[in-house]
Amino acid sequence: MEILQNLNEEQKKAVVHQEGPILILAGAGSGKTRVLTHRIAYLIYQYDVAPTNILAVTFTNKAAAEMKERIANLVTTASDSIWISTFHSSCVRILRREITKLDYESNFVIFDTSDQKTLVKNILQELDLDPKNFKPRAILGRISQAKNKLITPQDYQATDYFSQVVEEVYPCYQARLKENNALDFGDLIMKTVQLFRKYPAVLDYYQEKFKYILVDEYQDVNHAQYQLINLLAAKHNNICVVGDDDQSIYRFRGADITNILNFENDYPKAEVIKLEQNYRSTQNILTAAFSVISNNPQRKAKKLWTENPEGEPLALHQAKTGHQEADYIAQEILKLEQEGYSWHDIAILYRTNAQSRRLEQTLIRKEIPYRMIGGLKFYDRKEIKDILAYLRLIYNPADDISLQRVINIPKRGIGKTTLARLQEFATQEEISLLEAVKRVEEIDSISARFSNKVRAFGELITDLQHRQPKLSVANLTQELLEQTGYLAQLKAAGTEQAESRIDNLNELLASMEEFGEEAGALGSFLEEVALVADVDNLDEEADGVVLMTLHSAKGLEFPIVFLAGMEEELFPHSRSLAEEGGIAEERRLCYVGITRAEEKLYLTHAKRRKVYGQTKYNSPSRFISEISNSLFQQNEVSRVERSQFGPGDKVVHKQWGQGEVRDIIAEHGREKIVVFFKEVGVKELAAEYAKLTKIN
Repeated sequence: MEILQNLNEEQKKAVVHQEGPILILAGAGSGKTRVLTHRIAYLIYQYDVAPTNILAVTFTNKAAAEMKERIANLVTTASDSIWISTFHSSCVRILRREITKLDYESNFVIFDTSDQKTLVKNILQELDLDPKNFKPRAILGRISQAKNKLITPQDYQATDYFSQVVEEVYPCYQARLKENNALDFGDLIMKTVQLFRKYPAVLDYYQEKFKYILVDEYQDVNHAQYQLINLLAAKHNNICVVGDDDQSIYRFRGADITNILNFENDYPKAEVIKLEQNYRSTQNILTAAFSVISNNPQRKAKKLWTENPEGEPLALHQAKTGHQEADYIAQEILKLEQEGYSWHDIAILYRTNAQSRRLEQTLIRKEIPYRMIGGLKFYDRKEIKDILAYLRLIYNPADDISLQRVINIPKRGIGKTTLARLQEFATQEEISLLEAVKRVEEIDSISARFSNKVRAFGELITDLQHRQPKLSVANLTQELLEQTGYLAQLKAAGTEQAESRIDNLNELLASMEEFGEEAGALGSFLEEVALVADVDNLDEEADGVVLMTLHSAKGLEFPIVFLAGMEEELFPHSRSLAEEGGIAEERRLCYVGITRAEEKLYLTHAKRRKVYGQTKYNSPSRFISEISNSLFQQNEVSRVERSQFGPGDKVVHKQWGQGEVRDIIAEHGREKIVVFFKEVGVKELAAEYAKLTKIN
C-alpha cells in the first residue's frame, strides 16, 4: 500500500498496528512524526476509522501545525475533522463547550504569567505580606506544581514556611481567577480532568468521540496530562504513545519520566516498537550521544544507528576564559561560512540564558548575524501586552486584571487612588471592576473631576464591546489604537523607542490580518495568542546563527551545533548535583544537545569564566570524559593550552614534596601531568589545578 512506501520495517509495524495500546520508543531523528502521520492515514484508509474519532496531541503549536500539514498531504478527505492540537488547545476546545458545568462562563480568558503575577501581588498586599520577601513568581511556581499534580487549594498541604504562604495564597488566587472568569495554563488541564471525573456522561461523550488517541512526546507528560489521557483512553484502550525516555528534560515543568517507563505496567497488553534507525546525524555523532546516555541507570534499552556516513570527528576546544571561548566559536563560524554553510545552518546551544550575553557581544563584534531564541518574546513587549489587555477586557468584561493594566494607559488622569476606590466599591457590591467603572457616580469618594475621566474610559470600552462582533480583529484593534490615542501618543513622542513600538504594533496588526477578515473572531485570536510558544516562532530559513538554551533546542536540528560551556557546575548544572535524579536529567539534556547536530559537533569549555559576576574555575564536564577519545579530532592536543612542564622536570608540591614529571597526557581537552613523588609514588594531576613549582 502507498502509505507504507519508504518506511523501514519497524516504522511499518507501528503504522499498521490496529487495536489496543502501543508504545513507540522513537529515538532522536528516527522519523516519529512520519510514523504518527502515516499511522493516522492508515487508520482512516485501511481500518475505516472516521477522522472525527481520532485525537492527536502534542506539546507545541509548531509540532501540531507540522502534523496537520503532513496529514493534509496524506488524507485527502476530511483531514480538518481530526483533532490535532496541543494538550492545552484540546482542553480549551473542550472547556469552551463544557465549562458552564463548572460554573464558569464559556467566554473565559487565559491569564498569562504577567497577569498571574499581578493577581498574586494584589493578594499578598491584602494578606499584608511583602512581595519582596515572598516573590510572586516563586509562589506561582508552587501553585503550578500543585496543578500539574492535580492538587486543589483544599488539598494543598504545607511542608515548610514558604509553602505555608502558598497554602494561604492558593485558595485566594483560585477564587480571584474565578471572579475574573479566567483560567491559567494549569487550570486548562486540571479543570478538564475535574470535568471528566465529575460528569461521567461528558467523559463518555469524549471517549466515544476519541476512539483512537495518539500522544506525541509522551516522555514530557506531567501527572495531570497523564490522568487526562488515561481517562479518555479508558473505554477503548486504543492509545498510541510516542516518545523517548532519553529525551525527557522537562522535570522542572512537571514532566514525569516514570509515565513512559511504566507504560507497560499501565497497559500490560501494550505492543512495544523501537525506532532506532536515525536519519539525521552521522554515526560519529550518534556514537558520542550513546556514549553519554548509556551511563544513565534507568532507561529503556535502545541504541541509535544510521546508514549515513561515519562523518567527521567531533571538535573539542578548551579556552582560557569564557571570552576566548566565544571568540573561538565566532572564528569557527566564520570559517564554516567560508566553506559554504549558511548562517542559519549553525546553532550555539548553552545550559543557561546567562551564557548568551558574551556570545551575543562577540557575534555582534564579528558582524555575524544571529537570532536569539528565548529572549524577550514578541507578546511580552509592553505595547503588545497593553493592546492585548484592552482586547481581553473587550472580550471578557469580568477581566479585572486587564482593566487594572489599561485604565490609565495612555495616561488619562486615573491614578492609583481612584483605582483603589473603584476596587473597594467593586468588592462591596460584588461586581466586576468594569461594572464599578460604569457606576462611578455612586462612589462618593471619587470627585466629579475624576469621575468624568472614569466614565469616559467606561464609555470607550462599552462602545468597542458593541462594535466587536461586527469587526475583524485587525479592524477592531485599529479602532482601539485610534480611539484610545495610544498610536497618536507614540507618534508624538518621536523617539527611537516609540518608533520601535509602532513597528511592533504594525507587526501585531499584520498577524491579525493573517488571522482573517471574519467578524467577531476576537475570542479565537486571543486564545491562539495565549497558547503560542516562543520556539514556535522560529523561522528556520531566517538568515542568522541561532542562539538558544538546550531546553529550547529540543525537536530542532542543525547541520552544525556548538555546545558551549561544557563544564562541571555549569553543565551539569550545580543545582543538579544535589537533586535526586538531577545528573540523569542533565545527561539526557546533553544527549538532546548532541543529537541536534547533523554533520558537525563542537564541544567547548573554558578554564575560567564569569558567572553572575563571579569568576569560576571549573573542570571540564564529566560528559566530555564519557565520550570515547577516538571520536575527537586527533589534533585536539594542539587546542589545549600546553603545560609549562615536560618529562624529566623536577617539581615541588606543597603536600607531597619533591617529584619528577614522567609524562604529559592530553585527553578530552584536558592536560594531565604524571608525577613520581618520592614519598607517595605516582600521581596524575590535572594541569590547571596541579599547583606544582618547577625546580631550576
